[in-house]
Amino acid sequence: MRHLLVGLTMMAPLALVAMPAQAQANDPAASVAIAQGDYASAERTLLQELRIHPGRPELLLNLAAVYSRTGRVNEAQTLYRQVLGQRDVLMDIAADRTAGSHAVANTGLRRIETASQLTVR
Repeated sequence: MRHLLVGLTMMAPLALVAMPAQAQANDPAASVAIAQGDYASAERTLLQELRIHPGRPELLLNLAAVYSRTGRVNEAQTLYRQVLGQRDVLMDIAADRTAGSHAVANTGLRRIETASQLTVR
């Protein structure tokens, strides 16, 4: 099972949209940077990890979270769709909760869509 970096308490206000996917073995520095709002550092770390582990859903979801939080909606949507194009992977999102990578990606896409609709109004 894959692990997510930030628990649901951090994700609750965003309802999983920009939720960093817990991958402590792969990107602990990125998860800390995301939690601290240091998106530039998180992005650098995640891009480095993706060069080593291309396509890892937890890394893609974390990077999508960074892109979403920094206003790069199109890039975030692309990454969420990339996750949806892969096999669904069950991930630990907190000590006692799990979610599939597809559920997280779909939630992210829906939240971006909702935010876009609110902006248009």
